Amino acid sequence: MIDLRNIETFFWVARLGGFRAAAEKLSATQPAISQRIASLESGLGVRLFERNSRGITLTAKGGELLSHAERMLQMRSDMQQAARAQNIMSGTLRLGVSETIVHTWLPSLMEYMHEAYPALMVEIQVDTSTGLRTQLASHQIDLAFLLGPMEEPRVESLHLCRYPLAWIASPQLRLGRPPISLKRLGRWPVITYTSNTDPHRAVRRILLEGGVQTPRMYGSSALSVIVRMTLDGIGTAVIAPVILGRELAQGQLQVLQVRAPELPSLNYTACWMQGPDSHVARTVAQAAQYIARQDAARIATSPMTLEAPPLVPALGSNPRSPGKSDK
Repeated sequence: MIDLRNIETFFWVARLGGFRAAAEKLSATQPAISQRIASLESGLGVRLFERNSRGITLTAKGGELLSHAERMLQMRSDMQQAARAQNIMSGTLRLGVSETIVHTWLPSLMEYMHEAYPALMVEIQVDTSTGLRTQLASHQIDLAFLLGPMEEPRVESLHLCRYPLAWIASPQLRLGRPPISLKRLGRWPVITYTSNTDPHRAVRRILLEGGVQTPRMYGSSALSVIVRMTLDGIGTAVIAPVILGRELAQGQLQVLQVRAPELPSLNYTACWMQGPDSHVARTVAQAAQYIARQDAARIATSPMTLEAPPLVPALGSNPRSPGKSDK
């Protein structure tokens, strides 16, 4: 008789690439994991893994049987979910989130989750989309809200929201009358996302094509840093105005009219790994999609009343203009 626990162990050893990782995932010891695999191989009469000094790899037969193991575990998960009410979800969900989502509709999602699934604990990790992709692929998180989608195999995804980017500046900067040329903007640093992101690369390309030969760009993974520097008049910024409701409404920052090609948008996606334990991630992703659509509808109908939580305190007047080295 084949023990379903041994099949589950086989699945996670194969997916995580080692006995130690599977032991951590299943809260078991490595000897227990080894024993389960040996028992399963004995019961099936085949070798599932090749073992050598560099680690383990699936045998051809092991690779063939892996899909069967996944289907068996998925059937178990489906049966468990069918036996419980839809609003019963427990355990811990490790959620990775891009910072823009934190400053838009994530609080609404967490409020909904608290009411709908009180037994579900959520651990939130805020990181760049690049970092979140790595964490999801290595099973360090269960669900990610990131710039996507991810094209990796075995990743499921749902579109969440789309936020346009814009040129932003403090009124303290003496930028001249609109529309502002890229060469004029090039006299100040441009503050935006980090250099390994698509927005950063797009802005740099736009500046170069607009005649700014050596664009100065300050990249940060923290929105609070970008907004702080922009409020201080250090330079212009390229970020999503959706997070700046209060700063824009109070006149601390303004959206610039620039003679330049259209900036790209931020397209956010919920991503999670397929597997027998993916039901919670899928359910939360569907809730996030609904909340994000509701938030988009609110913004569309009341654009002038949008207020995001302030990222930095209000500042007094501190006029700046480019120094001699900028000219």
